[in-house]
Amino acid sequence: MKIKKPLILISNDDGFQAKGINCLIDMLRDMADLLVCAPDSARSGSACAFSAVDCLRLTLRHQEEGLEIWSSNGTPVDCVKLALNQFCAERQPDMVIGGINHGDNGSVNTHYSGTMGVTLEGCMKYIPSVAFSLCNHEEDADFEPLRPYIRSITEKVLHDGLPHGVCLNVNFPVAETFRGVRICRMAAGTWGNEVVKMHHPRGYDYFWMVGSYTNDEPDRDDTDNWALNHGYVAITPTRIDVTAYEAMEELEKRFT
Repeated sequence: MKIKKPLILISNDDGFQAKGINCLIDMLRDMADLLVCAPDSARSGSACAFSAVDCLRLTLRHQEEGLEIWSSNGTPVDCVKLALNQFCAERQPDMVIGGINHGDNGSVNTHYSGTMGVTLEGCMKYIPSVAFSLCNHEEDADFEPLRPYIRSITEKVLHDGLPHGVCLNVNFPVAETFRGVRICRMAAGTWGNEVVKMHHPRGYDYFWMVGSYTNDEPDRDDTDNWALNHGYVAITPTRIDVTAYEAMEELEKRFT
């Protein structure tokens, strides 16, 4: 009797053609059946956005035994929703993976990241979900040093699952080797100088969203920023439930 491999649903926010997602496919190809559904072009900064007014399309890009690659004109979350609805009626994914992202998704970037949008959507569907990101925005970034870590983390999540309502945000520094793995919290950070105003020759102003990031607690060694800056792989457990439980008692007194 043939033993069925696990099924992993993969998406990203850099597009199906990006090197990161194709390296991820190569890293996991022998471990699981892979269903890939990713945007047809870059959708960075999409967070958990989905298409409420635009119609969506799916395009089959590649198909072979144990691997299907689809693209959509929607957001990363749209891709997950479409894949689960259209392709997974008879077989639920054992895991959802976002990435490998070209760029850092630590600290408050978690809230903007389409890669994390993929992972949060999977987690909201009660599927063990992980995001992988490399702190390198280059199109031809070297993802090979990540291979043993991504395979190990994926294998452990497939085997043991994750706590209810928790997904993993995994970030890698740019290095040929890593000092190890740190389980850490999200650093407190802020983005500044986020808007650049330009004037068009045709007489109107236009704006670019850019910005520079500041780590507001650089000396705290329990954060993802510290881990990445010191050569560690940073794993941040991330909750779906964003309730500030520690503030409830005080607010109860103030507002009720």
